[in-house]
Amino acid sequence: MTEPIRVLIADDEMLVRAGFRALIDAEPGMVVVGEAADGAAAVDLARQTRSDVVLMDIRMPGVDGLEATRQIAEAPGLAGVHVLILTTFDHDEYVIEALGAGASGFLIKNTDPGQLLYGIRVVAGGEALLSPGLTRRLIARLVDRAPNRQVDAGALAQLTEREREVAGLAAHGMSNDEIAAVLSISKATAKTHISRAMTKLGARDRAQLVALAYRHRLVNVPDPTSPNAP
Repeated sequence: MTEPIRVLIADDEMLVRAGFRALIDAEPGMVVVGEAADGAAAVDLARQTRSDVVLMDIRMPGVDGLEATRQIAEAPGLAGVHVLILTTFDHDEYVIEALGAGASGFLIKNTDPGQLLYGIRVVAGGEALLSPGLTRRLIARLVDRAPNRQVDAGALAQLTEREREVAGLAAHGMSNDEIAAVLSISKATAKTHISRAMTKLGARDRAQLVALAYRHRLVNVPDPTSPNAP
């Protein structure tokens, strides 16, 4: 029997947490393993529960969601914990900050319940929850604003031509299913190529792989001044 996806909810509003808990606990294959009212508690509970996904609000008292995400992403023992940012704000700045902190995805709180459950599954599976347009626009800005994360030439040289190709398609916001269809390969093969590219480039997760793909020109960075930019 497949283990359920373990979800931790971090939000300072009790009613919001209760609503998310009711939705998730009612969904087969998912279970809520904890609730936190601030970022510090979220980090502590992530360590205790080893949850698969943390639903993280951005604005919380004390340690906010962005700093909590950063702490989880940097903790060696929490490599398997994926953060899905949930907020009432859809400004580009919040998305950029969240991705830079190590989040695997981003959703607005008033999203459809079905989309939220889908997002949890996507992030738990190691993929980035980013629409193609959002990916192209925001990762390009993240590259320009955070040039310090680099990969040496030796690591780039280790990538096979197919791994470069798959990383580029991921950077365009494609899922493993979509990559498999484009390249006429199986989903498992696409996932393997993604995993190998992540390992060779030292990317913690798919969102970081996407950022590195843009930064090192494995895919063209869109010109935000272009009339065709998303």
